[in-house]
Amino acid sequence: MVTLMLMALLVITVAVSFVDLGPFNTVFAMLVSAAKAVLILVFFMHLGKASPLTRLFAGVGFFWLGILITLAMSDYLTRH
Repeated sequence: MVTLMLMALLVITVAVSFVDLGPFNTVFAMLVSAAKAVLILVFFMHLGKASPLTRLFAGVGFFWLGILITLAMSDYLTRH
C-alpha cells in the first residue's frame, strides 16, 4: 500500500510539473516530496515503531536540514 501511495505521489509530481502554477510550483513540489519522505521514514525506516531516542535523532536531523534550507533561501532571496 505504501508503494502505491509513493507511486501516486510520483504521478502527481510529474503531472503538476506540466502545469504552470507560477511561484507555487516549488512550494507544491516541496510539499509532495515532504509527504514522500514521511512515508519512507515511517514505513521503510521503521520510525513508527522505533525508540523515542531514534525518533529524536531523526527529528533533529530534519530540524538541521530546515535550518540549512532557511539559511540558503534567505541568502538567495536577498540577492539583487
